[in-house]
Amino acid sequence: MTLFAFLTHGAFGAALMLLAAVLTWVLIHRMKIVDEPNERSSHVHPTPRSGGLAVVASFFVGLAGLYVLADAVELVRPYFLGFFASCAVLVIVSLWDDLKGLGFRSKLLTQAACAGMVLTFGIVLDRVPVPFNGIVELGVLGYLATLVWLIAMTNAFNFMDGLDGLAGGTAALAAALFGVVTLMEGSHFVYLTSWVLVGSCLGFLVFNFPPARIFMGDVGSQFLGFAFAALAIIAMRYDHSHTSFLVMPLLFLHFLWDTGFTILRRWLAGENIARAHRTHLYQLFNRLGFSHREVTLYHYVVTVAQGLGAVAMVRIPGEARLLVFVPFLLWQASYTVVILRGAGADGLVPPVTWRRRRPVAHIPAVAPDAAVPDREITPTGG
Repeated sequence: MTLFAFLTHGAFGAALMLLAAVLTWVLIHRMKIVDEPNERSSHVHPTPRSGGLAVVASFFVGLAGLYVLADAVELVRPYFLGFFASCAVLVIVSLWDDLKGLGFRSKLLTQAACAGMVLTFGIVLDRVPVPFNGIVELGVLGYLATLVWLIAMTNAFNFMDGLDGLAGGTAALAAALFGVVTLMEGSHFVYLTSWVLVGSCLGFLVFNFPPARIFMGDVGSQFLGFAFAALAIIAMRYDHSHTSFLVMPLLFLHFLWDTGFTILRRWLAGENIARAHRTHLYQLFNRLGFSHREVTLYHYVVTVAQGLGAVAMVRIPGEARLLVFVPFLLWQASYTVVILRGAGADGLVPPVTWRRRRPVAHIPAVAPDAAVPDREITPTGG
């Protein structure tokens, strides 16, 4: 890449950052959607939410600019339209969720419908690396794998958006690192789209970094998770780079681990996994006495470390790339043990058991929320 091209891309990202910051400022002063503190909240003052609208609007402006102005994008039209349209539909429904509130099942169905749109436009995860077997063609199972991957990432981001700056800052860092990796691999569309995500997230983060003046809301968190998940498939199959699919799971390993482990732990404890709670690992980290800023910065450091791992991973041939996950998985396991021991000693969670308990009628230390009876965590500080 020439210096002129790099500076042009940097200026483009900076312009989107400025746009996102201005839109976020407008939302803080004009938006009437307010997150009132409750038993599940990690904030104590009413705070505007749906700030993710600024991220979304800036992203779509940037994506439209790429489509109109950038000859180097080189993504086949149906794939571009599928990515754009599915993200747009998810944004509309997520905004309605922020305004009126949707049940967990309704959100899941919406996510599945948007994933179905991606499949309809031909974006499919049709091959995956398997230990000791190399690259395995999924065939028809690729459609199911794509559906599961898109929904998993969308919810992981949504569930992790609960502390000031955590989701937005992690997204900005991950997008920057993904852009570096895909550029190394010869990307056009995904590299430039990563720049769009970086600028959009950083502009919002100006007002969301602890102490946050506005929260992202479902409209931002679900969109980001879905967009990253779709980009991982596009980068592997349809972008000029053909970047390894493993890069994105590694970048967000801490999000996927926290979400997956928490769901499993609560299911084993007999809890209703669709019910609101405050027992994700990052939430327990915060409840153990660490500030929003400290917990958020910890996740930033982990994101950068995983990003450096991803940079190294794409230089490793074949299935040996999977070995890069080992140290990060060991770190997550150690982190989990430390957090659960502390939380157990403070009575924040019941002891972990690997035998399924009978369902319980309530969640310890969290009062039922009659207004939102079947939702997972909603934005309470991110």
